[in-house]
Amino acid sequence: MAVKKLRGKVFVGMSGGVDSSVSAALLQEAGFDVTGVFMKVWQPDFLPCTWREEKLDAMRVSATLGIPLLTWDFEKEYKEGVADYMIREYRQGRTPNPDVMCNREVKFGAFFRRAMKEGADFVATGHYARIALVESGKLKVKSGDSIFRMLKGVDDAKDQSYFLWTLNQPQLSKTFFPIGGYKKSQVRALAKKFELPVAEKKDSQGLCFMGKLDVKDFLAHFIEEKEGNVVNEKGEIIGTHRGAHFYTLGERHGFTVTKKTADDTPFYIIAKDLGANTITVAHQGRNPLQCASRDIKVSQANFCKGTLPDIEKNYTAQVRYHGEQYKCRITDINGTSFVLKLDKKAVFDRGQSMVLYDGNECLGGGIIE
Repeated sequence: MAVKKLRGKVFVGMSGGVDSSVSAALLQEAGFDVTGVFMKVWQPDFLPCTWREEKLDAMRVSATLGIPLLTWDFEKEYKEGVADYMIREYRQGRTPNPDVMCNREVKFGAFFRRAMKEGADFVATGHYARIALVESGKLKVKSGDSIFRMLKGVDDAKDQSYFLWTLNQPQLSKTFFPIGGYKKSQVRALAKKFELPVAEKKDSQGLCFMGKLDVKDFLAHFIEEKEGNVVNEKGEIIGTHRGAHFYTLGERHGFTVTKKTADDTPFYIIAKDLGANTITVAHQGRNPLQCASRDIKVSQANFCKGTLPDIEKNYTAQVRYHGEQYKCRITDINGTSFVLKLDKKAVFDRGQSMVLYDGNECLGGGIIE
């Protein structure tokens, strides 16, 4: 989308990547007073230090655009709200979503609060998502006390609304997602148009701010590895694993099967026992999954519009980023908890984010219990 002209001060979270850089350029072109902010977060000593290189790229972009770049330290917020949360959840045998918590605790938590305190009218990030007014359904600049909807980005392959379900009305009313109305290829073209030095830079991969990493290797620095048995549905030992805490229901990788079968389709995890330190695996489709269910109990719910969805109305639910969307309806709702009934059985694990959609609108979500 092309952001309409409106005078106002916008603090843009700039990571040194192409998406946030183009976001800053679009807002500047639209007439906003743009300030870039590089967020420095915690990184463990055993991972390569990348923030200095990323900051240098953000500085180059800011110099090209002629905008100031601030550096704000959110190490404490990231360590406690993202890294510690992730480790704690795995210790309890749950499957967390650190990217969701990074948005909640850092980008739309510490960054948003400080930007408002420093006099910003709005904040902006390079997320592939959109914000629309309820009354018109069209994307436009914020005004008055309108209610705002969270919409998917137009690029299905890049849409990040799944990670943004924790946003509320005060945040949505003060937030821009300038590239949400563009395809990734268009964003690349815009980066060249604005002559940004990161136009050809590869996209970052993996965990928010930490990049691509092996989660089990990361966790092994904080949770003791303890080799255990992989068993099949009959309880027969067929392999080994690194410790039941490290695994997620439905996962197909990271464990070793030594006893092969005639069926060469992948095994995936259908149960885990932390006490016995075992994981149970099965071939997909052979038998009903022990971990599959049509009913999902969700807690810590947030609904972006600040109002509860309709009971019994048909929606879609997404349990994983870019995962399958299941037809569903809400059968019970009580404050920040609700129960979904899916149209078919799905594999999910406690701690994962369940995100609810009505067409292209992200209604909100919660944590699976």
